[in-house]
Amino acid sequence: MSLDLPPVAPAVTAELVQGLTPRLRKRLDAGVTKLAGRPSVRDGDTVRIAVDDDTHLELHAPGGTVTSTDAIRCGCLLAPDCLHRAAAASAAPIADSDSEPEPEPGPGPQSIPDSANKALSTAPQPTSPTEPEPPTPDQHAAAQAMYDAAAAVLEAGTDGAGAVLQAELLRAAHTARISGLPRIAASAVAVVTQLRAARRADPAYRLAELTAALREVLVTAHRLPGSTGSELATLRGTARQPYAPDGSLRLYGLFSEPVLTATGYAGAVTWTADAEGRLYTVSDVVPGGPGRAVGAADRAVRIGDTALTHRELSRAGLAVSGATVSPTGRLGAGAGVRAVRASGAAWREDPLAGLWELPVADQVSRALTGGDGLLFLDVTLTGTVREAAGDCLLAHCDGLTLRLAAAHDHPALPYRDNLRLLSAAPGTRLRVVARLDPSPLPRALLLATDHPRDPGAHLDLGLDRLQHADLPAPAMAPAGSSPAPDEAPLHLLRRRVHQAASAGRRVLAFPGDSATDSRRLGRYGLACAGDLLDELHSAAADRSRDVFGRLVPADINRFARAWLAAAHYTEEVDRSLCAAAWGADPALPPAP
Repeated sequence: MSLDLPPVAPAVTAELVQGLTPRLRKRLDAGVTKLAGRPSVRDGDTVRIAVDDDTHLELHAPGGTVTSTDAIRCGCLLAPDCLHRAAAASAAPIADSDSEPEPEPGPGPQSIPDSANKALSTAPQPTSPTEPEPPTPDQHAAAQAMYDAAAAVLEAGTDGAGAVLQAELLRAAHTARISGLPRIAASAVAVVTQLRAARRADPAYRLAELTAALREVLVTAHRLPGSTGSELATLRGTARQPYAPDGSLRLYGLFSEPVLTATGYAGAVTWTADAEGRLYTVSDVVPGGPGRAVGAADRAVRIGDTALTHRELSRAGLAVSGATVSPTGRLGAGAGVRAVRASGAAWREDPLAGLWELPVADQVSRALTGGDGLLFLDVTLTGTVREAAGDCLLAHCDGLTLRLAAAHDHPALPYRDNLRLLSAAPGTRLRVVARLDPSPLPRALLLATDHPRDPGAHLDLGLDRLQHADLPAPAMAPAGSSPAPDEAPLHLLRRRVHQAASAGRRVLAFPGDSATDSRRLGRYGLACAGDLLDELHSAAADRSRDVFGRLVPADINRFARAWLAAAHYTEEVDRSLCAAAWGADPALPPAP
């Protein structure tokens, strides 16, 4: 998209699209495409677009976000109910301010939307000790509206889910938010963001991420009306994260990673640890692109009066007084927080060395049961293996053959280049930090590693670039690499789940026989997967006729239920297979 438009609130987009006549709604997607090629100019908080020689469109974004329909003005004869206003709102990024953490008093709060940066933490939000109230009638209605809107998107697929269906999902998200359901509202916004990325062929688009976001919306909407207690509180979510006082902290820099999301956020996050091994994050993530992701590491952290940059903090220490911390371990930057530089510690020195002493299986169990997802591993490089997304490193780790993949594929970030250089040094022993990537085979995303020639230093692989001179002479790779196990063919079901999310119900409705795939799944002990596959195909092809022989509309609710069951099953089986591959117990609670 060539236009540089300010973010638009979901409710604004939904209201403008709803105000269109049926004839104009049919032309909305073409209007979005046409608008993308028109010249525009930004003047402060105002963006002006030349629709044609005589008509101009203006978006007013005080504070950087369009928050009302009156802020989008058009000079054409059909205004205000014209196609141009709705097209501009549909082409603009989606404002995500409703999901920001609770700001603290004082200058420069470093809050960012959680949906913009999953890398910060995957820990579950704490729930209130008191029993939450049951779902209100408004929440029941909002959950049903969200389910219907998401089912319509699933029915259409990415090609058919144009601006009109996206607006319906954004309207449902707005209704959910004002009804007290911020979690499902944020998930719906993520679905729309992925749909837009898919339709404009954005290289950052990932089908797996769209599938996961769509599954999250459907499963939350399905479970919420009948939930109680802590499950209900979790499904409702929290719109803002409170920052609680945590006294004085002595922190040691661990590593930094760049953040570059498909939702338009960029920056850096630095991970630190205290003497007991508890992890804390310092973040600087705001709307931006690849340039900001690359340069954010050299910006000063926003805590107290320290002048440390993120890159420096990852190798130094921090003494904080009056600290405030969110439930996910994010450090606040309120007026009462004081911080000064302190000495750091190498990875092989106390207290950081203790992070690598926890057994690998226990680390994986923690990551699978709501931990931060980080793994602290000692590995020996053995070579490379080709995957669909590109080559990844092979390494020995605790008796396992581990795959280490790039944490981000954007060419502006050096992850993949660094992995390519490391692959030229088989036999090298490294201490690494990685993020668990659930898979039937042991697999993780490589974030940081100690220096191949200087174990007292480390490299942030998303920020620092390895050179050939940094690599040791190639050593003999250790013998005894175990061959990849015979993998259960869960992909037979997973690919149908992905195909439906991408191309809609019709792609599974074509005549065919799923019995062969079902029998193969049954031979591997996955009879339930075979049944789900049969039901998914049956629901997709189910079209009845009325008394006059005419086809009646498809039952999209049946198809949505079948798809959701298959998507949930594959996720849970992947989780179990991942735990088995690492020798972990997925049922164990996270370590304190």
